[in-house]
Amino acid sequence: MAISYTRAYDHILDDLSRALATVPQFYESFEMETADWESLSKDEQDICIRTLADDLFYVLGSEPAAYVGLGHAEYDPAHAVIKVTSNEQLVHVVSLRE
Repeated sequence: MAISYTRAYDHILDDLSRALATVPQFYESFEMETADWESLSKDEQDICIRTLADDLFYVLGSEPAAYVGLGHAEYDPAHAVIKVTSNEQLVHVVSLRE
């Protein structure tokens, strides 16, 4: 299974990165501790989040869902979206279509 999308990939990654940044302890996906994450510069953090978004996009192309930190993400092919759940009250919906 591959993710089907018509929207610009960079725009998807922008939205996915913003969504992932709201997930508590998302940096644990890099096997980082809080202190390690906080010691990075803003630019380094942005690069890590963008890399995570890219990796997650790839994972969701072969698995329907994946855990990220204390949240999770799932690909919904019927609606052409990726849902990123940060907590019970916060779910980001990233559109894959224009």
